[in-house]
Amino acid sequence: MVETTGGGPGDGTAEVLDRPLPDGVRRRVVQIVSDGFGGLTVAELPAQLRQYARFAPNRRAKFAGNAMATALETDTLFRQRIGEKLREAQPELAGALDAGSPPPAADPLDVAAAAYVLRPTGWVKLVAAAGEEAQRADAERADEESRAELERLREELDRAREQTRAETERLRAELDAARKEAESLHRKLRATHSDVKRGEAALRKLHAELESVRADGQAQVSAAESEGRRLKARLGEVEAALEASRRAAREGRSVEDMRVRLLLDTVLDAAQGLRRELALPPVSVRPAETVDAVEPGRMTPKDIAARALSENDPAILDQLLALPQAHLVVDGYNVTKTGYPQMPLEKQRLRLLGQLSQLAAQTGAEVTCVFDGAELAAPVLLAPPRGVRVLFSKPGVTADELIRQLVRAEPPGRPVIVASTDREVADGVAKAGARPVASAMLLKRLS
Repeated sequence: MVETTGGGPGDGTAEVLDRPLPDGVRRRVVQIVSDGFGGLTVAELPAQLRQYARFAPNRRAKFAGNAMATALETDTLFRQRIGEKLREAQPELAGALDAGSPPPAADPLDVAAAAYVLRPTGWVKLVAAAGEEAQRADAERADEESRAELERLREELDRAREQTRAETERLRAELDAARKEAESLHRKLRATHSDVKRGEAALRKLHAELESVRADGQAQVSAAESEGRRLKARLGEVEAALEASRRAAREGRSVEDMRVRLLLDTVLDAAQGLRRELALPPVSVRPAETVDAVEPGRMTPKDIAARALSENDPAILDQLLALPQAHLVVDGYNVTKTGYPQMPLEKQRLRLLGQLSQLAAQTGAEVTCVFDGAELAAPVLLAPPRGVRVLFSKPGVTADELIRQLVRAEPPGRPVIVASTDREVADGVAKAGARPVASAMLLKRLS
């Protein structure tokens, strides 16, 4: 429907479009405005479009399409300027529209867009006709596409039916073959089930035999591990002895040479001590003087017994330590736990070692103090006092065993005194030739 206002005859600007522009026509209008946009100066552009002056035509049509369409509709001067640019670009189409006879071969959308911009007489009809033509073309195109899609779907349906028939035949054949195979497998399954039962019985028998073998194996492994630990301990002792032998060999003497030399020094010191102690004159003893008897005025055995010392008298320890080359071996924790068990182990060690250092300085004897390494919660940082050798037993070796090793390492004949209340230690060192004394005697002497 076309509405007219009070404009003169032949004035297309008086006509008003009573419906929205068709989409196709609107896109062509925006493109015309975008193409003519670049030929205008910034001053000739509406204020709302000046920000798009430097945009490329395609980018301008994309981002400023709505603004350009609005300005073209509301700003008559801007529309006239765009129309002038269109007349310059398409003079033939503009002339035909002015004459009222658009080219029959022209695209209806292009004709409608140009008519909307130029506003010749009857432009509303051209725009409406272009919209109807576009809708009709869209409908025909959609109809054509629907017919083509329908035809394609029919062909696909026929192919699907044919494939379904072929697939059905194939599945039937496979089903028959599967049935026959299932029957064969069923027969084999029954036979296999019987074999499985026999196999399970044999497996149970093998399990029982395996458990028996495993128990025997574990017993053998346990025995082998025990033997391995024993051999490893023995190997450790042999290696320690071998290392000691090598160390002695490197120093130019063997362990046996050292033992013999130490024994010789002990005998010589003892002989010299006896000579000095007795101050013996040249031998003038007569055979008759060797007969044991009591002479008038001499001490009787009763008098000699009265001078004997008590078993717990510390003077006995002094006499033993006064022997040449004497070696005092102390069972450390046995002594400290006898004398002051309430103290912590660290303070027990420090107190005992300080007292032993004084004893070594007084007597000149060799002093070795042995502690049980199993009592240690961590490595001991200890500076041994002067004159005292401090030893801790290795893991798996007790202090008692280490004391016995020290006694066995001494040559026969050297005075070795072992201070310990442990009866087993005392008996063991006594068999090895050492002189055991009670821890209480050593504590009395130290105090």
